Amino acid sequence: MNLGSPDSTSVKDVRKYLNEFLMDGKVIDIPFLIRTFLVKGIIVPFRAPKSAEAYKTVWTNEGSPLIVLTKKLQQSVQQQFEIPVEIAMRYGNPDPKSAFDSVLQQVPGLEEVILFPLYPHYAMSSYETAVEHMYTVHKKQGYSFTLTTVDPYYNDADYINALTESIRPYIQDDFDKLLFSYHGVPERHIKKGDITGSHCLVTADCCNVSSEAHRQCYRHQTFVTTALTVNALGLPKEKTEQTFQSRLGRDQWLTPYTAKRLTELPAEGVKKLVVVCPAFVSDCLETLEEIAEQGKHSFLEAGGESFTMVPCLNSNVLWVNTIKKLTEKHL
Repeated sequence: MNLGSPDSTSVKDVRKYLNEFLMDGKVIDIPFLIRTFLVKGIIVPFRAPKSAEAYKTVWTNEGSPLIVLTKKLQQSVQQQFEIPVEIAMRYGNPDPKSAFDSVLQQVPGLEEVILFPLYPHYAMSSYETAVEHMYTVHKKQGYSFTLTTVDPYYNDADYINALTESIRPYIQDDFDKLLFSYHGVPERHIKKGDITGSHCLVTADCCNVSSEAHRQCYRHQTFVTTALTVNALGLPKEKTEQTFQSRLGRDQWLTPYTAKRLTELPAEGVKKLVVVCPAFVSDCLETLEEIAEQGKHSFLEAGGESFTMVPCLNSNVLWVNTIKKLTEKHL
C-alpha cells in the first residue's frame, strides 16, 4: 500500500485528490467543521492549480510516477511469489476494495491477506492512517479473510542494506555532504503519538533516551534509519545531515527544514551536495519536483555547485528482496 496520486494533472482531479488527502483527520488533525472550512474553503482552491502545474513537471507518458513505480514494484515482487500481489492506495486509485476484490477473484478460498505498507517509519499521517483505512474497509465490506500488517521496518537490516547500497554509487565521486531529507510532520503529531504521554519532545535528546514511545515515534525512527545507514556507508558524521521537508501551514513542524538548509549550506562551504529521501520508497512529487527541481534550484541559486538526488528504492532488487523477506515472516 502506497500513498496515492491524482488520476491526472487536471485541476479537477488534483482538487479531488487533495480534498481526500487533506480531509483525513490524521493528516490535518483539527475538528471536522474547522478542517472542512480550512481545506475546502481555503487550502484546496488555492493549492489545486499550483499542485496541478507541479504534477505536470513530473508526469510521465504512463501516468503518475508514484503509481507507475508502485506497479513496477508490484510486478517485481509478484515474480518472487506464487500467491497474488496487488496494490492499493490510501488516497485515489486503486482503492483498498478493488485490491481486496481482485485477490478474492484469484483465490476464492482466501483466508488471509498480508498488508505491506510502503512506509518504513511509523507516523500518524502516513503508516497509521493507511493501515487503519485498510482495516476499516475490510470490516465495512464484511470480508471473511483475516488481515495481517507488516510492522514499520526503519531499522530492519535488509531495508538498511537496500537503502545503503542505493546511495553508495552516488557518493563515489567527491562530495561535501550527504543530506537525509525526510517528510516532515507537525510536532503535535509526535506528541499525540507518544504512547507514554510524557516522553516525546519533552527534552532535547528524547529520541536518544530509551522509551516505549519510540515504537510509534516518527522522529526517533528517522534518526535510527539515518544513523544505521551512515554507519553502513562508513561516513564521518560531519559529512552527513538530517532535515525534514514538505511543511504545510504555520504550525511548528520537525526541524531543521530542508528548504531552509538548502539555502544555507553553500555559505557554510557545502558546494557539492547529495540528497536522499528515505521516508519515500517510490519517487513522487515530493522527491522529483520538491527536491530534484525546487531544492536543486534553491541550492544552486544560493551558491552551490552540484546537486545530486539519489532515486528512491522504487523496484531496486535489494528492496524487492527485503519486501519478500519481511512478508515471508508473516506467511
